[in-house]
Amino acid sequence: MSERNSFSQESMEKNEKIDTAADEPEVNYRGLKAMPYIIGNETFEKLGAIGTLSNLLVYITVVFNMKSITAATLINVFNGTTNLATLPGAYLSDTYFGRYKTLGFGSVASFMGLLVIALTAAIPSMHPPECGKASTCVGATAWQMAFLLTGFGLLVIGAGGIRPCNLAFGADQFNPKTQSGKRGIDSFFNWYFFTLIFAQMVSLTAIVYVQSKVNWGIGLGIPAILMLLSCVVFFVGTNIYVKVIPTGSPITSVSQVIVVAVKKRRLKLPEQPWLSLFSYIFPNSTNSKLPYTDQFRFLDKAAILTPEDQINQDGSAANPWRLCSMQQVEEVKCLMRVIPIWASAIIYHCAIVQQQTYAVFQALQSNRYLGNTNFQIPAASYTVFSMLSLTIWVPIYDRLVVPFLCRITGKEAGITILQRMGIGIFLSILTSLVSGLVEEWRRTKPLIGIDPRRGGISTMSGLWLIPQLSLAGLAEAFTAIGQVEFYYKQFPENMRSIAGSFFFCSLAASSYLSDLLVSVVHRTTAGTATGSWLPDDLNKGRLDYFYYLVAALGVMNFVYYLVCGKWYTYKGSANTSLDSKMVEMKSEKLAV
Repeated sequence: MSERNSFSQESMEKNEKIDTAADEPEVNYRGLKAMPYIIGNETFEKLGAIGTLSNLLVYITVVFNMKSITAATLINVFNGTTNLATLPGAYLSDTYFGRYKTLGFGSVASFMGLLVIALTAAIPSMHPPECGKASTCVGATAWQMAFLLTGFGLLVIGAGGIRPCNLAFGADQFNPKTQSGKRGIDSFFNWYFFTLIFAQMVSLTAIVYVQSKVNWGIGLGIPAILMLLSCVVFFVGTNIYVKVIPTGSPITSVSQVIVVAVKKRRLKLPEQPWLSLFSYIFPNSTNSKLPYTDQFRFLDKAAILTPEDQINQDGSAANPWRLCSMQQVEEVKCLMRVIPIWASAIIYHCAIVQQQTYAVFQALQSNRYLGNTNFQIPAASYTVFSMLSLTIWVPIYDRLVVPFLCRITGKEAGITILQRMGIGIFLSILTSLVSGLVEEWRRTKPLIGIDPRRGGISTMSGLWLIPQLSLAGLAEAFTAIGQVEFYYKQFPENMRSIAGSFFFCSLAASSYLSDLLVSVVHRTTAGTATGSWLPDDLNKGRLDYFYYLVAALGVMNFVYYLVCGKWYTYKGSANTSLDSKMVEMKSEKLAV
């Protein structure tokens, strides 16, 4: 065994001396020249997608005559599936097609989906007849729903191709090994988030206003046209782009570690695994070398070198399905450590999801007139206040709060990523509590009118929804942005497309969980003497109780998150117990 270990270490030394750049082709990075096409594509794509998605809930309740509970369920399932589709999209991009083809296909699919939804509004026969003042409305026929769901399905496919690839594809256009390239990547990220915020602001105001107050056909046709422009701009820049060739999925390496660890599960772990485990770094690997950590030690067995294992001349394992390197094992441990933190984000997002669904229903039964004017704010536009609070807070946090915290803590970012995410989770609890209090007050106010579809409209100004929406925006500024940074830094470098999809997968899981929670609460409370908490007419329900329930789940999730954060070990840093063992071992050697 010792002879094999020494051979492995000698091979490792030879491997480190290999000139990895010998056969690499020179890449012509166009950098800023490609940015007008990529940023233009991003801007039109976000305007098109958000312009439709932000008001879908109102559209299917008003035009397709769906009940509130059914509409909320459909939107939650749609949002969940849309975000979940990013995982297979990232896998197909990294393994087979590359980011350019995946983005192109996703853009075309999104355009087709937006066009189909626009047609359901523009052509009278493709949606149910208008309710008017009738108390009962005619629902959509089977083929009308099938046509609408076809549009939803195309949007899911488009999101699966666009969301995990757009940031990485833009960064591909710059040389990461030069200072100008690094500055270009930073500039691109800034412009990307600026276009995202710009698109959300325009969509939640101008486009939503056209949809709600002018005409649904025109309002949904505008996003489809913008998405078409996005496709045109993207393909015009084809000859300028750097198209990174896919090198295979890192999921294979993860699978190898799990399979080999299971095969070798009966082997005994060595006392000093950081010295005894098989060590090999693949040449041309983009991943940073990781130190040994003693968490998830059952995975270490995948790197135990046995007499049956064969080693190639370059030091690599002859059969990677029988022997893995310590580096591979540590990369899998990175994923394993992230999963508990990722799980806490699911409950967190449940609180935020309610501000995108039930906060809109609250607005529909509130006084939405602006002061004494005749201007009425569209219900879906109230969510713009979440975006405003996020937009205002981010530069304040980056320019003022972080430098102040740096002077106090001595840390580069002021606080750790986990601390930043924890603050957002706490703010999400406050969001639910404030939402419950505002809803309780709304129900007690006198009525100014009756909506035949929904019930009484409260005299409470819709502007009282701003506190809960602003808190939701602040929570997102801490936790959502922190999540993106956390996954990007804690995943191995060759898994960053998958890291991007991990964020959307948490959104998907939260949408499904929110749907389940709404369904369970509705069915459980429907048979009680007080009636359902979540009826179409909020005045007859207890939406405030539902918000308090979400807050209670948030408290339990916050405690769980604190436990996980205490246990977590950041990538590239060995834990304290391992450090003490190594110090003890060195002391014993000195004593001898």
